[in-house]
Amino acid sequence: MPRAARIDIPGLLHHVIVRGIERRDIFLDDSDRSSFVQRFGLLLQQTGTQCLAWSLMSNHLHLLVKPTTEKLSSFMRRLLTGYAVTFNHRHHRSGHLFQNRYKSIVCEEDPYLLELVRYIHLNPLRVGLVPDVQALNRYQWTGHAVIMGRQTLDGQNVGEVLSYFGKKTKAAREAYCRFIIDGAGQGNRNELVGGGLQRVKKSRVDDQPVMYDERILGSGPFVQYLIEKHGVAGIENPVLHLPVLVGRVADFFGVTVDEISEAGRSKAVSKARSIVSYVGYRKMGHSGEDVARVLGITRSGVCRRAEAGEQLFRENDELRKLFQD
Repeated sequence: MPRAARIDIPGLLHHVIVRGIERRDIFLDDSDRSSFVQRFGLLLQQTGTQCLAWSLMSNHLHLLVKPTTEKLSSFMRRLLTGYAVTFNHRHHRSGHLFQNRYKSIVCEEDPYLLELVRYIHLNPLRVGLVPDVQALNRYQWTGHAVIMGRQTLDGQNVGEVLSYFGKKTKAAREAYCRFIIDGAGQGNRNELVGGGLQRVKKSRVDDQPVMYDERILGSGPFVQYLIEKHGVAGIENPVLHLPVLVGRVADFFGVTVDEISEAGRSKAVSKARSIVSYVGYRKMGHSGEDVARVLGITRSGVCRRAEAGEQLFRENDELRKLFQD
């Protein structure tokens, strides 16, 4: 299936993830990192792009940016192409450095800006590049050190982040640092990045579907706003609550909800469980834990069944139509 076009609208907050081709390192030493940061800071100033958070790892990087006048695609093309040319020249190599398509997720600011700032800035701690938050405060390859006043990067909007924590800089930095420390033990936040994400907050009150889109991290009303205000196309089908999803799948395969939940042995039940795993986890963004709980299996079991479910889904036109309304 073709991938949907990126949502590239100035004024929106974007979480950008860039990975090295074949998961290879894109930063081999601090000279590479310094080269990237210098180019990044210069482009931020030249284009008026705001940066709220950033983090350089070994084979990937995260940026939280808000383009103002220039489109994100133009900014990223200049950033990545320029860096790749410098990297290849410096390391006597040729060919692609990055995966062909970086990932960009449009983010609703109020519920997610600070969570994304924290998630991105904690990356070096999560993977063991630094031992603790005190070391992270001095680590020069994330925007966290800039917010803490230990580094500088022209174009990083430190003031906007600190404004959430207080009016006076010193007190705001202390509160921000406590916020970072509080999140240090959270581990991976799959609801913020990665495949099969929950891209919207889903109401637990009723079974009414809400709009969602894999390119958007935000609520149903935020998705609707992007459709109406900016004419965003390609919005996916509504998210269904898991009981409703299981009921639809059960009816389609002619089995009962109890049979799906209790692992009946028929082929129809097996297919139904695979479809619930694929549609619920991969397409609609329910957590693996929630799907596993409904099916009475492990989270890894959901992942395995989702693989089979994807094949079934692609081969069955009637099954796809089931989730198009």
